[in-house]
Amino acid sequence: MGSFGVGLRVNFPSIFTKNVTVGDYCNFNGMEIGGRGKVSFGNYFHSGSGCQIITENHNYEGSMIPYDDTFVVKNVTIGDCVWFGDKVLVVGNVNIGEGAIIAAGSVVCKDVPPLAIVGGNPATIIKYRDKDHYYRLKLEGRFN
Repeated sequence: MGSFGVGLRVNFPSIFTKNVTVGDYCNFNGMEIGGRGKVSFGNYFHSGSGCQIITENHNYEGSMIPYDDTFVVKNVTIGDCVWFGDKVLVVGNVNIGEGAIIAAGSVVCKDVPPLAIVGGNPATIIKYRDKDHYYRLKLEGRFN
Protein backbone atom coordinates (compact mmCIF):
# COMPACT_ATOMS: atom_id res chain seq x y z
CA MET A 1 0.00 0.00 0.00
CA GLY A 2 1.25 3.51 -0.81
CA SER A 3 1.86 6.24 1.71
CA PHE A 4 1.21 9.95 2.03
CA GLY A 5 3.36 12.47 3.91
CA VAL A 6 2.31 15.31 6.18
CA GLY A 7 0.71 18.48 4.85
CA LEU A 8 -0.95 16.80 1.85
CA ARG A 9 -3.44 19.02 -0.02
CA VAL A 10 -5.83 17.59 -2.60
CA ASN A 11 -7.80 20.58 -3.90
CA PHE A 12 -9.64 18.85 -6.75
CA PRO A 13 -10.63 15.22 -7.36
CA SER A 14 -7.58 12.99 -7.81
CA ILE A 15 -7.19 9.25 -8.31
CA PHE A 16 -4.18 7.37 -6.92
CA THR A 17 -3.32 3.68 -7.12
CA LYS A 18 -2.10 1.65 -4.15
CA ASN A 19 1.46 1.90 -5.54
CA VAL A 20 1.81 5.65 -4.99
CA THR A 21 4.10 7.22 -2.41
CA VAL A 22 3.71 10.94 -1.74
CA GLY A 23 6.23 13.07 0.16
CA ASP A 24 5.49 15.93 2.54
CA TYR A 25 3.58 19.12 1.68
CA CYS A 26 2.43 18.02 -1.77
CA ASN A 27 -0.39 19.86 -3.51
CA PHE A 28 -2.64 18.16 -6.10
CA ASN A 29 -5.17 20.05 -8.21
CA GLY A 30 -6.51 17.11 -10.21
CA MET A 31 -4.26 14.10 -10.81
CA GLU A 32 -5.09 10.68 -12.21
CA ILE A 33 -2.58 7.85 -11.84
CA GLY A 34 -3.32 4.62 -13.67
CA GLY A 35 -1.66 1.22 -13.90
CA ARG A 36 0.22 -1.08 -11.54
CA GLY A 37 3.59 0.69 -11.70
CA LYS A 38 5.07 2.50 -8.72
CA VAL A 39 4.92 6.29 -8.57
CA SER A 40 6.97 8.23 -6.05
CA PHE A 41 6.53 11.96 -5.42
CA GLY A 42 9.16 13.92 -3.51
CA ASN A 43 8.37 16.72 -1.06
CA TYR A 44 6.67 19.99 -2.12
CA PHE A 45 5.27 18.67 -5.40
CA HIS A 46 2.61 20.90 -7.02
CA SER A 47 0.29 20.03 -9.90
CA GLY A 48 -2.06 21.92 -12.12
CA SER A 49 -5.42 20.47 -13.11
CA GLY A 50 -6.07 17.51 -15.40
CA CYS A 51 -2.67 15.83 -14.96
CA GLN A 52 -2.18 12.14 -15.66
CA ILE A 53 0.50 9.51 -15.05
CA ILE A 54 0.29 6.21 -16.94
CA THR A 55 2.31 3.29 -15.51
CA GLU A 56 1.02 0.38 -17.57
CA ASN A 57 0.92 -0.21 -21.33
CA HIS A 58 -0.44 -2.93 -23.58
CA ASN A 59 2.25 -5.37 -24.73
CA TYR A 60 2.70 -4.77 -28.47
CA GLU A 61 5.70 -7.15 -28.53
CA GLY A 62 3.59 -10.13 -27.40
CA SER A 63 1.86 -12.96 -29.23
CA MET A 64 -0.82 -10.94 -31.05
CA ILE A 65 -1.21 -7.70 -32.98
CA PRO A 66 -1.83 -4.88 -32.39
CA TYR A 67 -1.15 -6.10 -28.81
CA ASP A 68 -1.80 -9.17 -26.69
CA ASP A 69 -3.60 -9.54 -23.37
CA THR A 70 -0.51 -8.91 -21.21
CA PHE A 71 0.72 -5.59 -19.88
CA VAL A 72 4.09 -3.90 -19.38
CA VAL A 73 4.37 -2.19 -15.98
CA LYS A 74 6.61 0.87 -15.66
CA ASN A 75 7.53 3.14 -12.72
CA VAL A 76 7.77 6.92 -12.33
CA THR A 77 9.92 8.88 -9.86
CA ILE A 78 9.39 12.59 -9.25
CA GLY A 79 11.90 14.58 -7.19
CA ASP A 80 11.39 17.30 -4.60
CA CYS A 81 9.92 20.69 -5.54
CA VAL A 82 8.63 19.63 -8.97
CA TRP A 83 5.78 21.62 -10.53
CA PHE A 84 3.41 20.35 -13.24
CA GLY A 85 1.31 22.83 -15.21
CA ASP A 86 -2.24 21.94 -16.29
CA LYS A 87 -2.89 18.79 -18.35
CA VAL A 88 0.59 17.25 -18.08
CA LEU A 89 0.85 13.61 -19.17
CA VAL A 90 3.71 11.41 -17.90
CA VAL A 91 4.33 7.88 -19.18
CA GLY A 92 6.19 5.10 -17.33
CA ASN A 93 9.93 4.57 -16.90
CA VAL A 94 10.52 8.27 -16.34
CA ASN A 95 12.49 10.10 -13.65
CA ILE A 96 11.81 13.79 -13.13
CA GLY A 97 14.62 15.56 -11.28
CA GLU A 98 14.42 17.91 -8.32
CA GLY A 99 13.13 21.40 -9.04
CA ALA A 100 11.96 20.60 -12.58
CA ILE A 101 9.02 22.48 -14.09
CA ILE A 102 6.78 20.74 -16.63
CA ALA A 103 4.88 23.21 -18.82
CA ALA A 104 1.13 22.91 -19.33
CA GLY A 105 0.06 20.36 -21.92
CA SER A 106 3.42 18.58 -22.01
CA VAL A 107 3.88 14.87 -22.66
CA VAL A 108 6.84 13.56 -20.65
CA CYS A 109 8.20 10.32 -22.08
CA LYS A 110 11.87 10.53 -21.09
CA ASP A 111 13.87 11.59 -18.03
CA VAL A 112 13.90 15.26 -17.04
CA PRO A 113 17.11 16.58 -15.43
CA PRO A 114 17.06 18.50 -12.15
CA LEU A 115 16.06 22.18 -12.47
CA ALA A 116 15.04 21.75 -16.14
CA ILE A 117 12.01 23.54 -17.54
CA VAL A 118 10.46 21.33 -20.22
CA GLY A 119 7.50 21.63 -22.53
CA GLY A 120 5.85 20.23 -25.62
CA ASN A 121 4.95 16.84 -27.08
CA PRO A 122 7.29 15.16 -26.54
CA ALA A 123 8.58 17.39 -23.75
CA THR A 124 12.00 18.89 -24.47
CA ILE A 125 14.21 21.19 -22.43
CA ILE A 126 13.32 24.85 -22.87
CA LYS A 127 15.85 26.14 -20.34
CA TYR A 128 17.03 25.63 -16.76
CA ARG A 129 16.09 27.37 -13.54
CA ASP A 130 18.70 29.66 -12.00
CA LYS A 131 20.65 27.13 -9.93
CA ASP A 132 22.09 29.63 -7.43
CA HIS A 133 18.68 31.20 -6.80
CA TYR A 134 16.97 27.82 -6.39
CA TYR A 135 19.51 26.44 -3.93
CA ARG A 136 19.63 29.70 -1.94
CA LEU A 137 15.83 29.55 -1.45
CA LYS A 138 16.08 25.87 -0.54
CA LEU A 139 18.81 26.56 2.03
CA GLU A 140 16.64 29.32 3.54
CA GLY A 141 13.70 26.90 3.82
CA ARG A 142 11.50 29.03 1.56
CA PHE A 143 8.98 26.39 0.47
CA ASN A 144 5.37 26.83 -0.64
